[in-house]
Amino acid sequence: MLLCMLAGAMLTACSSPVEPPREFDPSSALSLVEDQMAFGPRYPGSAGHLAIQGWIESSLSDAGWRVDRLDFTFDGTSLRNIVGDLESDGGGLVILGAHYDTRPVADRDPSESGLPVPGANDGASGVAVLLELARVMPRMRLGCDVQLAFFDAEDSGRIAGWDWSLGSRHFAEQLSTAPDAVVIVDMVGDRDLRLPRELNSTPDLVDAIWAAAQAAGNEAFVDEPGPSLIDDHIPFIERGWPAADIIDFDYPYWHTPQDTADKVSAESLGQVGRTLAAWLQSTCGERDNG
Repeated sequence: MLLCMLAGAMLTACSSPVEPPREFDPSSALSLVEDQMAFGPRYPGSAGHLAIQGWIESSLSDAGWRVDRLDFTFDGTSLRNIVGDLESDGGGLVILGAHYDTRPVADRDPSESGLPVPGANDGASGVAVLLELARVMPRMRLGCDVQLAFFDAEDSGRIAGWDWSLGSRHFAEQLSTAPDAVVIVDMVGDRDLRLPRELNSTPDLVDAIWAAAQAAGNEAFVDEPGPSLIDDHIPFIERGWPAADIIDFDYPYWHTPQDTADKVSAESLGQVGRTLAAWLQSTCGERDNG
């Protein structure tokens, strides 16, 4: 029973608990990109880096996910992977991942190489897709366990002794349960989104995801060979687990100060989010009501 409170002569409005949405909302995902940009640069050790950790944790918790913090250090810097768990009481394990850190120097722009990268597409877009899926997935009643993994320290490679994908490597090394699939989303918000098949990814897994995209009419997923990349999927592949990287690497603002929110499209985020939701449904099925 809902209780309304009487404050003076005014009766406050009663409302039912807000139910999670049934479908991926592209405009909501774009708002999540903008929310991240408000924190400023989010490279390890920055104020924005600390702030976004709390924001991701709160966003997952508010959506009904159990949140785990996996802390580690590199070169004296405190780092954190953040994991949301949605258990189904059966089935295998699927991991969806994205990095939340941004690059501390815009070394692709010689005229402004000392500036940090804002990271609207390279960082915020993948996080936004996962957090919007976090709102949707509890209503999907998936028949497998799902983890949403937000990786730290992906984007500082070749800077002062740092390497790429430190967070995902630490996560994969500590993972004790073999996942059935790991899917990374990175740089997926480009207004001119085009997603060829990343060639280091597990072919059968790519086949299944791209088939789900085509069945849903998401034309950004093109059935053509793309680049071979070092990204957060590599540590999982090295352990023998199926992994795929969804990425549009043909992005002119990569590692420049121009990687800003105006370069990101709700439609692009929606194509990726809807594809992942459809692939999860076909891969995991729906758990029994009992």
